[in-house]
Amino acid sequence: MNRTTLPTALLALVVLSGCGSAAENAAAPSPRGGPTVAKDKKHQFEAVKADCMKQKGFKYVPYVSPEREATDDERKRASGDYQAMRKFREKYGFGVFSRHVYPKEMGNPAVKPDDPEINPNWKIQSDLSEPQMQAYRKAMDACTITAAQQVLGLKVKSQMDYYNEQYRAVKRASAAELDSDPQLVELAAAMATCLKGKGYAISKAVPTAMENRGQEEFLVQEDKLGRQQRDDVPDVAPPAKDDKPPMYYAPTLTPAQARPYLNKEIKAAVDDLDCGKDFYPAYYPKSSAVSRKINEQFGM
Repeated sequence: MNRTTLPTALLALVVLSGCGSAAENAAAPSPRGGPTVAKDKKHQFEAVKADCMKQKGFKYVPYVSPEREATDDERKRASGDYQAMRKFREKYGFGVFSRHVYPKEMGNPAVKPDDPEINPNWKIQSDLSEPQMQAYRKAMDACTITAAQQVLGLKVKSQMDYYNEQYRAVKRASAAELDSDPQLVELAAAMATCLKGKGYAISKAVPTAMENRGQEEFLVQEDKLGRQQRDDVPDVAPPAKDDKPPMYYAPTLTPAQARPYLNKEIKAAVDDLDCGKDFYPAYYPKSSAVSRKINEQFGM
């Protein structure tokens, strides 16, 4: 399994942009009944892309992923509920190496789910030759630019730039609204002091860094293993860029191989939660509000 993430396509973008730990919040569904305007933007964005692609000689089906109702546990975790978060972390840690130990449960892309989401555009693209695919991608870049301008009032340079812009927007908004929030700053500092007392190195104690630090540590470990298994990427990851989501390469691991890593991750995740039991209930609702605002702006 070579999972190259632009947050498991978009998971990293969500995970590492201040909106919750990977599986605890980012992968959780949004409750139904969200803003109608945001839903309309998604459909309008897709419709404009489809019309543009048709004009360029390509078939593209307007597609918006169906929403599902969040479970009670997911809602509790998203609110920072200690018991719900502890139950999750005692089994899955931060949601990194658990993707290898519990691949179906954690949505590992290397394992076919029982009820896979079927985007009709995957079949369309799979039937294209390499030259056709190159032309398709070029057309999609142009049509994303058109749709972003017409529907969202955004200026982007390509489809990838559209996602990068969303990532940058979330980071800017999170830094402005969360890292300057007096309550969150105080709670993050207390969490950092607690973790230092448990022997963890804390390089930055601002709220967004405290929320991401644990998962990032294990994503880096997983990426190191993934790079060692490949000969087409450097063994050492290049320095992270502030304007682009990190790219992680997942290794191929059996559940037995991944278990020792997960055991360490679980201990770290529970320690993180115990030290952050006051921080997370204050942080998550505010972080979710920031993410919703930006996602509505980008029609996501």
